[in-house]
Amino acid sequence: MANLTFGAGIWAFGRIVDRYATDGYGPERSTAAMLELAARVDGLEHLDINFPFTEDDLAPKSVAAMLDGLGLRARAVTPHLYTRAFARGAFTNPDPAVRRAAKDRVHAAVEAARELDAGYVKFWPGQDGFDIPGQADYPQLWELTVEALGELATAHPETQFAIEYKPKEPRVQITLGNAAKTLLAIQEAGVDNLGIVLDFGHSLMAGEAPAEALQLVHRHGRLVSAELNDNWRGWDDDLPVASVHLFETLEFLLALRRIGWTQPVLLDQFPFREDPVEALSHSIRTIRRLDAVCERVDLDALREAQDRQDAVAAQRVLWSAV
Repeated sequence: MANLTFGAGIWAFGRIVDRYATDGYGPERSTAAMLELAARVDGLEHLDINFPFTEDDLAPKSVAAMLDGLGLRARAVTPHLYTRAFARGAFTNPDPAVRRAAKDRVHAAVEAARELDAGYVKFWPGQDGFDIPGQADYPQLWELTVEALGELATAHPETQFAIEYKPKEPRVQITLGNAAKTLLAIQEAGVDNLGIVLDFGHSLMAGEAPAEALQLVHRHGRLVSAELNDNWRGWDDDLPVASVHLFETLEFLLALRRIGWTQPVLLDQFPFREDPVEALSHSIRTIRRLDAVCERVDLDALREAQDRQDAVAAQRVLWSAV
């Protein structure tokens, strides 16, 4: 792709915690320290930044100045809607006061996004869902979700919002768990400024072909951002790009070319045991290599094979380029 640019979630440079190493992998880092590490990744220009920031007293204007000083830009702001305060849900919490607190956090994130000149505000309602059969009134969860999405998008018509769907974790079953359900929720919300972040790894977990999901979301005019990483399909491992699914990644990049994607490609990685600068630099190098492979794909031959649904012929075309 011409002028391929890259971004990443700021969390890749922070202290990563799982349910076993509760003391975290690596040192605890300030926002400034995370930004400085991000600036060391060759080719990284954009960041998805969590809100509230690591330091409670840190103002958006200060973060904007840090970004500017390091030659970085805010691609997105992601409000924390999945922390302990929202353990029983954010938009779908049974307590109306907690639901209101979740919406208030989004309102504050919109203000931060304005200060940072971010492209969109991302919803990742990972606690909205259920854990065991019989626990939840499914229509009620859906109605609360759609209502919140519509209310927030309507309150800020000048702001682009985007949902990053995921089938599970931290909830065992997340309400917005795949591309089709998320598109339905957006359709019911009835707003124009709400779209989807297509996370490659989340799509794998959902049992989708990520390239198919990407083009479906694009077909409906709802593709706001594309994120790359990898996993073994069973869990959100957030591994380096193409470390497991080489051909699915190649197909995803070909799909981005096909739809004329010109926005940054974001990396959503969690380098638990690796140096974050090297882990993300490796992914950018990998994407650039695969982009060169895309240049060598005989698109006419591939389309002819696809028109016949000839799996072996299509594989020959891809392998020839690799």
